[in-house]
Amino acid sequence: MSLIATTKVPLQSTNPPASHRVSSLRDYLRSVLLGKEEQVDLVIACLLSRGHLLLDDLPGTGKTTLAKAIAEGIDGRLARVQCTPDLMPADITGFSMFNQKTREFEFHPGPVFADVLLADELNRTTPRTQSALLEAMAERQVTIDGKPQPLLPTFFVIATQNPIDSHGAYPLPEAQLDRFAIKLRIGYPDRDSQRKILRREILVSERDQVTETTTTSSSLSLSDLQCLQREVQAVSVHPRVADYLLDLVEASRQDGAVELGVSPRGMMQWQAISQAWATLKGRDFVTPTDVADVAHSVLSVRLLTRGESVDAVIDRIMSSVPSPEYQ
Repeated sequence: MSLIATTKVPLQSTNPPASHRVSSLRDYLRSVLLGKEEQVDLVIACLLSRGHLLLDDLPGTGKTTLAKAIAEGIDGRLARVQCTPDLMPADITGFSMFNQKTREFEFHPGPVFADVLLADELNRTTPRTQSALLEAMAERQVTIDGKPQPLLPTFFVIATQNPIDSHGAYPLPEAQLDRFAIKLRIGYPDRDSQRKILRREILVSERDQVTETTTTSSSLSLSDLQCLQREVQAVSVHPRVADYLLDLVEASRQDGAVELGVSPRGMMQWQAISQAWATLKGRDFVTPTDVADVAHSVLSVRLLTRGESVDAVIDRIMSSVPSPEYQ
């Protein structure tokens, strides 16, 4: 009997409205980020798994546009922080100010209290400010004046960094990188997509009409998003698929070119992304193919190699571990 035959019915049959709205969100994001279907699916999987996203790409490839589109697509509030060397931790988390009228301290929330936080050029700010995001990303709360302040349950961080300009940059430490579920490179669109982008820019009235119509019809409410995130957590992982994932994690730690392999937290995030990827495929069970499909995005953010290309190391790790055979 195969692994597939022993699992439940597909997820979409148990909750058609939510699944339909995911498809609408996907269509909307693909209409904003043209020619990047796989990247859009990975972004949605990251969102559904309650992870955080690191975009490591060149300027002008649509990173900020994507963040705005996600916030619009889930009817959420977007907060944007331009990371600079003089940015302070309180500029991200918020601060308490004394009110002379009430004679009490009042808390002024920072941008982390949004549904979607865009931290633009995160590697431009100091390690002290970078670390201010650690608690927020890992525990979904911040501590101000010794008091924990919970963040929104839909809190989603999209951080960007420029991989080519290292002047005035502070590389993200491994502890910070491990808080991200995946790392993506959007890259340049193909020629046909660039032609459509130019046409949008010229035909301003047509562009506005398309944007307005799509936003209204493809919005995913925040309550629907939370429901979907709970469904993703319930996606079935067969023991043999779990063993396959564990074998890959162990292989990442034993490879001679790897200085730092996948941590237990990274392992859990890999499984969560695989569950979300299965959801996007209309299933409520994870297959070995789901684990392999998201491997590059998950591993590229957390493998520290000894000079060898990270992509080459990931390819070797994936090829060294056989996929479970169906019986």
